[in-house]
Amino acid sequence: MLPDVLREEEGRVVITVDENIPNDLIKTPGDFRESFFMLFRNPIIHEKMKEILATIGNTPLVALKRFSPRAGVRLWVKVEGLNPGGSVKDRTALAMVEAAEAKGRLHPGLTILEATSGNTGIGLAMVAAVKGYRCRLVMSEGVSVERRMMLEALGAEILLTPAAEGTDGAIAAVREMMQREPDKYYHPDQFNNPANWQAHYRTTAPEIWRDSGGAVTHVVAALGTGGTLTGLARYFRDHRLPVKSVAVEPLPGHKIQGLKNMQESLVPGIYDPSLADLHYYISDEEAYHTTRRLAREEGLVAGMSSGAALAGALRLAHSLTQGNIVVILPDRGERYLSTPLFRPTPVRNAENLPQPCGSGR
Repeated sequence: MLPDVLREEEGRVVITVDENIPNDLIKTPGDFRESFFMLFRNPIIHEKMKEILATIGNTPLVALKRFSPRAGVRLWVKVEGLNPGGSVKDRTALAMVEAAEAKGRLHPGLTILEATSGNTGIGLAMVAAVKGYRCRLVMSEGVSVERRMMLEALGAEILLTPAAEGTDGAIAAVREMMQREPDKYYHPDQFNNPANWQAHYRTTAPEIWRDSGGAVTHVVAALGTGGTLTGLARYFRDHRLPVKSVAVEPLPGHKIQGLKNMQESLVPGIYDPSLADLHYYISDEEAYHTTRRLAREEGLVAGMSSGAALAGALRLAHSLTQGNIVVILPDRGERYLSTPLFRPTPVRNAENLPQPCGSGR
């Protein structure tokens, strides 16, 4: 049941303000309306949450005040670090597990086994803890200490591979383990599992369109598995919405955890480069510098892949005279405090940085 001050009208929650509402509850009708919009925009929010997994998604869209190069271009960030496990990968983890359960590929007695750079592993460990599965995760020893500690806190077993091999080394190790004991594990395989991008098609993209009021003109996502960009691009294309999809990729030899340079890595099966309308390459220094700016100028402490995505969005913003750009910030910055991310280093002159590629179509 909705409170007496709310009613449903054509599928929307309408606020009724009258003199019976105590003055100390509301300062202005605008304040009241906004407060209840935030509470009731999620159809499950006015029911008692049954478990932590019900809080995944419906992350806020936040306007940036100091990053836009001109008045006609607005920048918004979707703060995925506010998911319960701290990243956009909570969506992917839940979607892959529930799809496997529905198809009978995952059941009690099996152990979830996955290669991860950290965030998908944290999401899977959280989902496994709630649903009662064992979880074994393989990751590069180069990932941050904070990510490992989160996984251990959630009860996951961690196996480390050489840092020089990156996530590709973890992928190879998981494939070998699956060959040895295929009946012991369920392997989600985030890099090739369509449930990965479908999670963003069903949730992330519609949320962006809804929360921007249909004003978004560009969405920007950095490439790891490619699932976020794929889901967003397919949703906007399939629904014939005037939104361009922008991919951001690190340079070869990069140290940005969670991202892939597709020229030097195993290319995920779910990644389709033709879905990107624009493609930008970002250096580690530019990504780190932008992450620090985001914290110091906007109060948003996000991860290094968030800085890469926002750096790409800034390149895009400088090329536009009008537009509403939404940038996906994949995770929180707290899990990178042991890395060089928040230690200031000089930024290479912009003229030495890679320039954007042309249209991907």
